[in-house]
Amino acid sequence: MEGRVYLVGAGPGSPDLLTLRAVELLQQADVILYDQLVPVRLLDWANPQAERICVGDLPGKHADKAVLIHQRMVAAARQGRRVVRLKGGDPLIFGRGGEEIAALRAAGVPYEVVPGVTAALAAGAYLEIPLTHRHFASALAFVTGHEAPDKAEPPINWRALAQFPGTLAIYMGLCRLPQIVAALLEHGLSPDTPAAVISRVSWGTQRSVFARLAELDQ
Repeated sequence: MEGRVYLVGAGPGSPDLLTLRAVELLQQADVILYDQLVPVRLLDWANPQAERICVGDLPGKHADKAVLIHQRMVAAARQGRRVVRLKGGDPLIFGRGGEEIAALRAAGVPYEVVPGVTAALAAGAYLEIPLTHRHFASALAFVTGHEAPDKAEPPINWRALAQFPGTLAIYMGLCRLPQIVAALLEHGLSPDTPAAVISRVSWGTQRSVFARLAELDQ
C-alpha cells in the first residue's frame, strides 16, 4: 500500500471548527504529527491506534525540528502509512506548509493539502469584525508580526502597509505589539484607526482588546 502525507489545517483551536475532511483523515491516520499550539482535545477525533507525535517535543531548534519533521513524514509514508501533519489554522498561511510541500516533492512522496480556518477569519466571525466591507475595506492583507531571521527577502514594508486601503490582519504580533504600533504610526496610519488584539481565538481562554491604534499597546 502506498503511503501518503496529508497537510491538514486544524483551524484556530475549537474542535467545532475542524472540517469534515480533517476529521475523516484523523480517523484514518496511522501517524499524526501535530503542532505544539494545536489543542490536544482535537485528537479526540483521531484513530485511537494512531501514533501521535507532538513536533514541539522533537529535539533541536526550529530549523533542526523542521528537518526532523520532514524526515518523519517521508519515512512513515514510505512505510505505507497514512500520515496526518496537523497544523494550526491553515497549512499555507504562516504555517510552513510550503517548506513541507517542497520536502515531500523532493522525496517523491504523494501528499494532499487540506485547508483549515485561519485565525483572522475566525476572529472576524467570533468578534463580529467585518474584515471586508463595501463602504470601508475593499481588501484584506495577512501580515506576519514575527519574521524569520534568515529571510532572504526585504523586511516588511510598513510604509506600504500604513497606506493599505483595507484591513490588516497581523499574525504572531503580540510580543512585538509596541514596535508594530510605532511602525504603523510612524509611516502615517491614523492614531484613531480602530484596532483590536485577539489571542487564542475560539479557545476557552480567548481574550480580546479593542482600542484606537495609538492606545493599543497601553
